[in-house]
Amino acid sequence: MDNNNREKFSLIENLKQHQELIAAIISGIIILVAWKLEKEGLSTASVFSYITAFVIGGYAKAKEGIIDTIENKTLNVEILMILAAIGSMMIGYWTEGAILIFIFSLSGALETYAMNRSHREISALMNLQPEEAWLVRGDFEPMKVPVSSLQVGDHLLVKPGERIPVDGKILKGSSSIDESAITGEAIPVSKNVGDEVFAGTINLNGTITIHMTKPNSETLFQKIIELVQSAQSEKSPSQQFIEKFEGRYVKGVLIAVGLMMFLPHFLLGWDWNTTIYRAIVLLVVASPCALVASIMPATLSAISNGARHGILFKGGVHLENMSVLRLLAVDKTGTLTEGAPVVTDVIVRNGLDEKETLKIMASIEAQSNHPLAQSIVQHAKEQQIEILSGIDIKDVPGCGLKAVINGKSYIIGNADFVGVEEAKQFADCKAAHLSDEGKTVVFMKDEQGIAALVALKDTIRNEAKEAVQTLKELGIHIAMLTGDHEKTAKVIAREAGVNQYIAKCSPVTKTEFIDNALAQYQYVGMVGDGINDAPALAKSTVGIAMGGGTDVALETADIVLMKNNLSKIAYAVKLGRKMQRIVKQNVIFSTSVIALLIISNFLQIVDLPLGVVGHEGSTILVILNGLRMLKTIK
Repeated sequence: MDNNNREKFSLIENLKQHQELIAAIISGIIILVAWKLEKEGLSTASVFSYITAFVIGGYAKAKEGIIDTIENKTLNVEILMILAAIGSMMIGYWTEGAILIFIFSLSGALETYAMNRSHREISALMNLQPEEAWLVRGDFEPMKVPVSSLQVGDHLLVKPGERIPVDGKILKGSSSIDESAITGEAIPVSKNVGDEVFAGTINLNGTITIHMTKPNSETLFQKIIELVQSAQSEKSPSQQFIEKFEGRYVKGVLIAVGLMMFLPHFLLGWDWNTTIYRAIVLLVVASPCALVASIMPATLSAISNGARHGILFKGGVHLENMSVLRLLAVDKTGTLTEGAPVVTDVIVRNGLDEKETLKIMASIEAQSNHPLAQSIVQHAKEQQIEILSGIDIKDVPGCGLKAVINGKSYIIGNADFVGVEEAKQFADCKAAHLSDEGKTVVFMKDEQGIAALVALKDTIRNEAKEAVQTLKELGIHIAMLTGDHEKTAKVIAREAGVNQYIAKCSPVTKTEFIDNALAQYQYVGMVGDGINDAPALAKSTVGIAMGGGTDVALETADIVLMKNNLSKIAYAVKLGRKMQRIVKQNVIFSTSVIALLIISNFLQIVDLPLGVVGHEGSTILVILNGLRMLKTIK
């Protein structure tokens, strides 16, 4: 497709997106012409112009109303507006009927804009997915191929400035990656060999080769798109109630208008012209257009706002639930803490060199995949200590390791494995003090006794304390769930500032806690990232999964945080509460306007032109109020 054709296609697409607004504007211009013709005494031309304005301005809404009525077998506000406009025409109020159609079509265009604004968030996301990638095969030059042709296991070259085409792991090279499309965070993340990278993110400054680990249909980026699309189609309980209420209300209005057509003539002595005129005004002012538009634009805007900040809601109902959350249960590992223990203390026996002792210990631990072992090895590397290779070890499951180096025997593990009394007495009973600080202690024993101990601790995330404090200020009780023993749990809970903690948790314990919390607090959230969290996530009022978690947790949760950052939960709570405030404002305002206009009509204070402006003006105002949800919350 050449540039001229692309520009024409883009212009046509833009016109299609704004066709309702264009039709409303054209209708408004024709109404002005018709009014001018009426003033000039050209009544036939004026009536013809008004009818043209009716058709152009009202076609889209009339079609929508008729189709919806046929499909759902229930009346709606669009039908009321059509009847009101026809009624105005029949009693000779051409200008008022035309203005009614004009403002109604304008408010419809504004509501469509709110929907399109939300859908554009998805389109913008989808446009971030590259269509081509550099495929690497052996020693051959990289070749550009469609992303759709790639398969798991392919190796791909990503140059500086390019978007990463697939989910994968870095095989060669290092770079800074802009992951804002995934996490909502603008700060680039450093990535090295072995680190995960995601489709749609930007490689900023280094050439990298990646190994594709997931098919295109299962990338994290694709999951985000599907989640937001699903959220937009799922209606909140408030929206469902309004839609059910709409059909009944419309029937009530039509019955009231039918009675208004003749009862005031007989009961109040109104003349027939006034009676019919007031019935038409009632038809206009009693229509629940503003009430119907009170929720959906605000909800869609809030979902888009969340997606922009790395918070994916799977439906408007979860936004509503976040607004009333009273207790948040938080899994410790990977949520409050980094999830990877770090070495805090190294103590060696008198007469031994600390670096040489740590070298032996790290060299033995390097043969193990246990997280504590890997943390000790990482600490040794950071100290620039050489790691010996080719050491034969014996792994004793649940206890530790045995090894022989240069004819000397070593064992590494917990106090039970190396000898409880020896471990207890080592370094003036230092191990007990370290345990009281919530640290895990690993001992190394040689032929002369305990040679060294290393203390490790899972550290609190930098943002976790602040996030917990913010949530508490929002009136939310925080409970930490962990599989750790009592001492460790108590220390972590104190450091994080949570209200309560439950130690030695299993998946069953977590689910039981959620059951009890629901009985006490009614609205309970659960944050987790592992398979063992899935039952509790499913049981809670709102399940919140960390984006770096397991697929099971992501599928079970109601909300997904694309970055493991608890502050996003506080933002989600604020977002939900602001949405609820706006919805309440809209509902109270719209119902008040309808009530005021109905009373004013019955007292013959408000005429048709003012009724049209008051009714349709309130609709436009509630839609604009809902669009405030697109703004970032402080």
